[in-house]
Amino acid sequence: MTIDDGVRRLPTQQITTHTDSREILANAARDTERYGLDDYFIVDVDSHHVELDSWPEILEYLESPVLKDTAHQMMRNWPQASHLALHNHPPGLTMQDVSGRIPHQASLAEETPGAASGAERDVTLVRRAMDAMSIDVQVVFPQPMLETGLHPQPQVASALLQAYNRWFTSQILPREPRVKTMLGLPFEDPDACLATVEEFADHPGVIGFLVTSQRHAGVHRNAYMPLYRVLEERGLPIGFHAGPNQADSMTSTMNRFLSAHAMSFVTCNMTHMTNWVINGIPERFPGLKTIWIESGLAWVPFMMQRLDHEYFMRQSDAPLLTRPPSHYIREMYYTSQPMEWTDAALLESTLRAIDAPNQLMYSSDWPHWDFDVPGRIASLPFLDDHAKRNILGETARKVFGL
Repeated sequence: MTIDDGVRRLPTQQITTHTDSREILANAARDTERYGLDDYFIVDVDSHHVELDSWPEILEYLESPVLKDTAHQMMRNWPQASHLALHNHPPGLTMQDVSGRIPHQASLAEETPGAASGAERDVTLVRRAMDAMSIDVQVVFPQPMLETGLHPQPQVASALLQAYNRWFTSQILPREPRVKTMLGLPFEDPDACLATVEEFADHPGVIGFLVTSQRHAGVHRNAYMPLYRVLEERGLPIGFHAGPNQADSMTSTMNRFLSAHAMSFVTCNMTHMTNWVINGIPERFPGLKTIWIESGLAWVPFMMQRLDHEYFMRQSDAPLLTRPPSHYIREMYYTSQPMEWTDAALLESTLRAIDAPNQLMYSSDWPHWDFDVPGRIASLPFLDDHAKRNILGETARKVFGL
């Protein structure tokens, strides 16, 4: 079946790095037809573009002339550095394409007539994915920059985030009103975080701010309290976006990408959630909406039980809490991807534990290798239509004021 522009829906197909995104996603149309998804308001709360494809453009937004010149020299003199200068992209992440068996993870090198490079190409690729999956609003994040919290030079990381934020808000958001974002915070520098919020909070399309979770900063430090206060006052959510890491004290002992991927996406957010709850951040800022992104869901009931168990034995370690930790955890928000589906009974129990009809928001994580289409939610037999509509878009409409 031909969809448009020669894009085909096929029962099977070979996918290469040059395959059109609409062709990779063509079978998602079957879910749209089967579940009537065109009748749903669908918000994808976590998707990505490959910012390194536009890296030379982004580096032009560096404020420091010294750093900008350093980037130019790197791009000019180092082979293959034109799209990596100043970045800390971990080499191990190239294992995500499973030795080339899932090539779209490595590159979306498809043709984009009329949008050969840069921001226009990025927007074209985002539009293709949105239309293929019947998505009405898509929250777009970078990919490699999710590791920016592990940059060996925090001041460079802050400068790169500042440049990326200015590029994204000036070049991407104005081109497509259906695209939104939560901008990354330069979290190693609390003052820079406040300056970032002040600069971008009122920008159309900026609907919150993001902490990249792979980092070693304690989110409970008093230096961050002014940041949380201003986000609460402005009604802007804060998100913690997990990422992979095969080089910390736990994952460095693992000899397979599968192992590190399974654990590192979860443990970084487990650490931040523990500090967040036990140090009473929800009590200090009860109006601050908090979202945990791309960690899956199976870990959340464990955290509820484990922290409650410890809390009831030594409440003096959490003097700001007026309720058990699970009560605060149940009031926070979660994105659905990657939703652990191998045991339907456990999944149903997990969604019940986190009050999924009110606290869970759909995310695709496109174009990552383990992405989920909206049909993943629509097909769950234990959710009624009201719950599916909330998860697919209505909760996000409320949380972000869409």
